[in-house]
Order: sequence, then structure tokens, then C-alpha cells
Amino acid sequence: MLTSAYIDHTLLKPEATLKQIDQLCAEATEHKFATVCIQPCHVKYAADKYSVRVCTVIGFPLGVTSTQTKIFECQQALSDGAQEIDMVINIGKVKDGNFEYVQNEIEQLAKLVHSSGENKLLKVIIETCLLNEVEKQKLCQIVGDAGADFIKTSTGFSTGGATLDDIKLLRQYSPKHVQVKASGGIRDSSFAKELIQAGATRLGTSSGVALMKDIPTTSNY
Repeated sequence: MLTSAYIDHTLLKPEATLKQIDQLCAEATEHKFATVCIQPCHVKYAADKYSVRVCTVIGFPLGVTSTQTKIFECQQALSDGAQEIDMVINIGKVKDGNFEYVQNEIEQLAKLVHSSGENKLLKVIIETCLLNEVEKQKLCQIVGDAGADFIKTSTGFSTGGATLDDIKLLRQYSPKHVQVKASGGIRDSSFAKELIQAGATRLGTSSGVALMKDIPTTSNY
């Protein structure tokens, strides 16, 4: 069953204004969405002004910044009031077979997030559209071993978004303690329900209000 508690109400467009952030937070409050997912520059504004749970993105959208840069971003976001962090892995390191680098980076951010207070969560974006099946399976185990809370399909800024097959794969190969977040291209309630049935426990979408009203949209995220 699709409920508002599944939804990270998302606005990550670079041109987002404070007026739009206000609207996003007001909608999240009204509909009781799990979080608002916004760019780091808006975290303090939203956290100070609203009681809604704030999620932000780190190393977004390409994942190619250094581990130290991601750590600094994460520290700042947590200090500003973020309660959930969605980080992007270094996909090039995956393609190089350097899974040790990827796991070490996730481990450092997981420790930072979890040490910052109770009920703080780390989600790991692996950008499934750029990976083969073996890489996806390997990353499921790495994300779990590194201590993250969620594995997440997509940034919404690459070549594809969430698919039912990917959600099924991530749920099958991830440890039980790791939840699955679907994101990218979730535009109607029927698809959202299918993703939940396939194993997703969180949905990243800018169409949260429309989903609650069962109105299809054309948003890419």
C-alpha cells in the first residue's frame, strides 16, 4: 500500500528557489512525507524554519569528489540540521574494480552520520543505470558491510531511474538490515505501488503530492 511515509519529497533542481523550498516543506508537513530531500545549500533554511525531517545529497550528482570532500559536505549538512544523507558513490572506482575504495568511503560517512545523533540515516546512491548486474550485486554486499542504512537506485540526473528489476535485485542481494530506496522517474501511483511490492521502502520523487492524489506527472525525478 502506498502511503506518504514512503516518500522523500524531492526538489534537487539547481534553479530551486526559497519560495519553492517553502512550498516543498509545507506540502511535506501537510501530507506527512518521510522527508524533504533538498540540496545542501537549503538544509539550514528548511531545518530552522520547519519541523519536517530533512534529507540532503552529498557528492551529488556525479559522485566524483574526493572522500575528504564528501566528509566535509556531510559534516556541514549534519551541522545545518540534516537527518538523512544520500551520498553518491564513485562509479569510476567501481568500473576500475576498486571496491575497497568504495567501501571505505561509505564506511567513513556511515560512521560520521551515525555518530551525529540518534535516528540519523545514510543512503547510498549507486546509479544503477550505469552498472552491470555483477556490479550491482557486489555493491549490495558492500553497502551492507559498510554500515549504511539504505541502498538507492539513482540520482535522477543520469541516463535512467528506478526499475522494477533493479529494485528486485537490490532487495534480493542486500542484507536484511539494508533498506532499498527507489528514485528517478516515479511519476504515477501504480508504478510506485509496484516498486514497494518489489521491495522498496522509500521512494524519492518530486511528484509526491500527485502520487497521493493519484495524478500522473512528467517529472524526471
